[in-house]
Amino acid sequence: MKKKLLYLAGALVVLALVTYVGLQFFLGSIVKAGINNFAPKLTQTKVELAGAEISPLSGVGTLSGLFVGNPAGWSSEKAFYLGKIHVDVEPFSIFGDHIIVNEVTIDQPEFVYETKVIASNIGDLLKNIEAATGGKGGEPQATAKNGKPIKFEVKKFVLTNGRVTLGVGIAAMTLPMPPITLENLGTSEGGITPGQLTFAVMRSVTGSVVSATVQAAGKIGSTSGAAAVEGAKKAGDAIKGLFGGKK
Repeated sequence: MKKKLLYLAGALVVLALVTYVGLQFFLGSIVKAGINNFAPKLTQTKVELAGAEISPLSGVGTLSGLFVGNPAGWSSEKAFYLGKIHVDVEPFSIFGDHIIVNEVTIDQPEFVYETKVIASNIGDLLKNIEAATGGKGGEPQATAKNGKPIKFEVKKFVLTNGRVTLGVGIAAMTLPMPPITLENLGTSEGGITPGQLTFAVMRSVTGSVVSATVQAAGKIGSTSGAAAVEGAKKAGDAIKGLFGGKK
């Protein structure tokens, strides 16, 4: 009898481990599939997440290899690349329609910033997102199993040690970006849509990118470099206009 109980206990432990690993893989697959299927509809560009691992018990995990392509008409293939994104989600909230994210930390992201007169690739990306979230057809809806639209609440968003490459080719310059910290995104609204969340984050990212180019202006002696920064400033003013802010 004692031996049977030991066998049963051992079997339960193995079952628990298999279930935990299975849930972790399943949850990561949901996140990966959701981003890869939904994000391109917002940005209207190529978006691909390589992998996602999130513990269903703690809600802590890592998203890896997020590639976001450039809008049509720009030289570089990518607009930005995020190698590692550490997330802390309220356990099991991802299975509902109100997903609560305690913290998102992005370390050492890579951005490419191209400009043409008063336009920029990041500005065009934001216009695509704005069109998807505020156009006549409205935002493409991601829904939970209960049929309700999914909304997000992000208590803290941190981007640090970012770098932006201004321009392409031999004239390109790589510059450090000021850090970004955002708090309580969607909290007062009771949650915001994926598009609204994306737009809020990208607006701050764009401000950091433009700030990096302005800070570099005094350090560049070449005519081509100064021209590139001046173009970035004009594109930044255009982006501020997109947000309804002062130019």
